[in-house]
Amino acid sequence: MKDLFEKIYRDKGPLGKWAAQAEGYFVFPKLEGEISNRMKFQGKEVITWSINDYLGLANHPEVRKVDAEAAAQYGSAYPMGARMMSGHTDLHEQLQNELAEFVSKEAAYLLNFGYQGMVSTIDALVSKDDIIVYDVDAHACIIDGVRLHMGKRFTYKHNDVESLEKNLERATKMAEQTGGGILVISEGVFGMRGEQGRLKEIVDLKKKFNFRLFVDDAHGFGTLGKTGAGAGEEQGVQDGIDVYFATFAKSMASTGAFIAADQEIIDYLKYNLRSQMFAKSLQMQLVVGALKRLDMLRTMPELKKNLWTIVDALQSGLKKRGFDIGTTQSCVTPVYLKGSIPEAMALVKDLRENHGIFCSIVVYPVIPKGLILLRMIPTATHTLQDVQETLDAFDAIRERLQNGTYKRMSASLTAAMGE
Repeated sequence: MKDLFEKIYRDKGPLGKWAAQAEGYFVFPKLEGEISNRMKFQGKEVITWSINDYLGLANHPEVRKVDAEAAAQYGSAYPMGARMMSGHTDLHEQLQNELAEFVSKEAAYLLNFGYQGMVSTIDALVSKDDIIVYDVDAHACIIDGVRLHMGKRFTYKHNDVESLEKNLERATKMAEQTGGGILVISEGVFGMRGEQGRLKEIVDLKKKFNFRLFVDDAHGFGTLGKTGAGAGEEQGVQDGIDVYFATFAKSMASTGAFIAADQEIIDYLKYNLRSQMFAKSLQMQLVVGALKRLDMLRTMPELKKNLWTIVDALQSGLKKRGFDIGTTQSCVTPVYLKGSIPEAMALVKDLRENHGIFCSIVVYPVIPKGLILLRMIPTATHTLQDVQETLDAFDAIRERLQNGTYKRMSASLTAAMGE
């Protein structure tokens, strides 16, 4: 019999094998200072494009004031216990009601964390007789939720409605045999590529197939739609989304999440969501803070306007300079380059050390081998000067990537890793 840990000693995984070279700089980096467009990295100021503070609320003085007052009034423990037992308050209910109204649903329910809440919601919505059909590029929290499902599941090609339709045909035949139903899962905005899910086309398929639609709108909430209610509002199909999910970790610059749906569905979920039934209630200071943030989303449209001024400047500037930003339809701004993992490391180090630009680096196995993805998150706190400096820096690194500078710089690392 093998030692359980043998596989760990033998294989650190596709990312873990780079730990000695990458940890503390490329992965698990330490950004310091107030959350803003410019922060400190290893003692140097950098323009920060990897913070999901879309609307700039993280250090807004009104938000900081409310957060501090709530912490002073309630501390970090109240209320104690799970919602069903001793952790329920009027303010939890108020936040749920206001969130439901904001996203045009009958009811909402708070979740402690987005990842945990998504996994648990999928688990609660389906039984072994039901079939799940979901986008192949779905976030890890959706994939992990689907893994809990004891019934059948199918993936459809990313944002491919024809593929979805074929899989719905398969799912329909199977559901007729099992006596179950069908749950389709998409994202409102796919956080890596920035593409909106094709929600309008998916909702249109309800005319042909009997299924329910669950949408993870973490990156759309607060950034898309006339009022900021997300991708469903942006595409005019919010009514066609049966269960709507969003997190507080992006536009709300906080911790927590919520689901929204018809009252009867929420009533069912709040009695069957294991992650909430057996976990401590969302802390009051976070609830009070979320109420303030939601009020600002509703009453300060200039926050979203400022965000999109930066988004448009950054994305149009990259396109004009010939960079490949894919087919993003959101604030998420990916830049695709060609190169190896060692070249990517050299490139990012150059960006940070010599150009003062900090953005996230994504490589294999998240994306195919040979590609480098630099993922940027514009926010309302960025300036047009930040955009200009970043565009100039990207011109410089592209030239060094193409002329082989980074390949030469990374040669020793490549040899050490056997690549």
